[in-house]
Amino acid sequence: MAAFALAASITPGPVNILILSSGVHYGFRPSLRLVFGATSGFCLLLLLIGLGLHELLVIFPNLTTVIQWAGVAFLLFMAFKLATASGELGKTRADKGPSMITGALLQWVNPKAWLAAVAGMGAYAANGAPALVWEFTVLYFAVCFASVACWAYAGAFLGRFLNDAAHIRLFNRIMALLLMASAAYLIVT
Repeated sequence: MAAFALAASITPGPVNILILSSGVHYGFRPSLRLVFGATSGFCLLLLLIGLGLHELLVIFPNLTTVIQWAGVAFLLFMAFKLATASGELGKTRADKGPSMITGALLQWVNPKAWLAAVAGMGAYAANGAPALVWEFTVLYFAVCFASVACWAYAGAFLGRFLNDAAHIRLFNRIMALLLMASAAYLIVT
């Protein structure tokens, strides 16, 4: 269970790209709001999938398409915001950084999160036993929080070397391209 949680949480994806960017812009501590939100949002999704939410996808197969396109729209919106940002660091404006709600909502429109939740519950709690679903969710929370926090820390570390607006704009545009690539991948799959 822990190995699955680690592999699914620490690998690059749209949420981790945004958290890396948050670490660069706002530092490690302010980015922990986003980390906590992303972890909580995913674990709520995981828990609800384990308790039967996945049945909605069977009953309403078009819901998968809606989630996919909502994810694409959100990723493109975040890419636009990054690509057009001024390049000024926000470390003195920590309250302006991404919120817990942003992290949580991103997971609900993140097809990778849905796939990981369905696959994880299918592999480790397929019988739907509530105790096993809760155990997996609690374990996943710990592993996911630590994994995603590593991206925030990496961003904060990288932010030390990006000390002018031109470098930050370049970094932002690279992150925007990665988000756009994530969105394109969602469209073609």
